[in-house]
Amino acid sequence: LVLYVDDILLASSSVELLTKAKFMLNSHFDMKDLGDASVVIGIQIFRDRLHGMLGLSQRGYIDKILKRFNMHSCSPCAAPVQKGDKLSKSQYCPQNDNDRVEMEKVPYASAVGSLMYAKVCTCPDIAFVVNALGRYLSDPSLGHWKAVKKVFRYLQGTKDHMLTYKKFDQLQVIGYSNFDFASCPNDRKYTSSFVFMMARGAISWKSVKQTLTATSTMEAEYVTCYEATCQAV
Repeated sequence: LVLYVDDILLASSSVELLTKAKFMLNSHFDMKDLGDASVVIGIQIFRDRLHGMLGLSQRGYIDKILKRFNMHSCSPCAAPVQKGDKLSKSQYCPQNDNDRVEMEKVPYASAVGSLMYAKVCTCPDIAFVVNALGRYLSDPSLGHWKAVKKVFRYLQGTKDHMLTYKKFDQLQVIGYSNFDFASCPNDRKYTSSFVFMMARGAISWKSVKQTLTATSTMEAEYVTCYEATCQAV
């Protein structure tokens, strides 16, 4: 059972158990059965019962934010971030008051916030770069804004992609974790990431800059594995 405000989702491998749960809830609350869920909090649900597949997509939401930030006609790009791309205060942040006045006209925080919702729900592939862009909400520059638009261009080309899950008799959770040692050019702190897979699809993921400065790769790896293990438990 999943509850969000006044919407409830029920899922079960047993139709009988599902029917009993609906009956019990209806006996205590004034409820309406809307049938199979198709869209929930901006996430579209696709089913292929013949092949035992289920997909989660935010195509509609992505189209909406692309239009909101005038990127609906942009050309797509292959990746949201490429090897060698660096975001730093010294390289990009405004150097004078004129630059800051210019950036006041740019909806940087709103755009990054919109990307964060996609990142959390169905787009683990933009988790790293959106996390990095979120570090400059208080003092962004045109360089950061160009990086945001690059993420929009990537979503333009991948908005038809979705998280997919395949039916299996035995469900097994598989986790991966990684880190980039002393990667932040501002304070030499590192970013740790993890993703957990089940039914051949991602079910949990995170990319976050750590609050400590690791003195060795072993320390960074240990902390990263610890946080991933906490999530697994």
